[in-house]
Amino acid sequence: MIGYVTLGTRDLKKAAAFYDKIAAEMGIGRFMESDDFIAWGSGDGAGLGLTKPFDGKPMSVGNGVMVALAAKDRAEVDRIYKLALSLGGTDEGAPGPRGDGGFYAAYFRDLDGNKLNAFVMS
Repeated sequence: MIGYVTLGTRDLKKAAAFYDKIAAEMGIGRFMESDDFIAWGSGDGAGLGLTKPFDGKPMSVGNGVMVALAAKDRAEVDRIYKLALSLGGTDEGAPGPRGDGGFYAAYFRDLDGNKLNAFVMS
């Protein structure tokens, strides 16, 4: 249903270094970029974009907004979470099972405060 998600950033270069490493861990890379925008994904439209706000106003974090990154397995969830924290991201919930349905996830914020998670259903 969702084609792609775009997040705002205060510092595109610094944020790009963070997302380049997360994307590499997931086996994907950049497929589109300009001076104000970078997108990671397979190039078929599905992916994650990062941009300086187009209206020129300061970037802000959406309250209640979160981007979920589909991992291959629990080990990848763990690696993405540890990598995000090592790159300056902040903890929002350590890796572990959530609920009774086989949902395994880890939650973190990027350098701008955007909330993300890595998850897998087993």
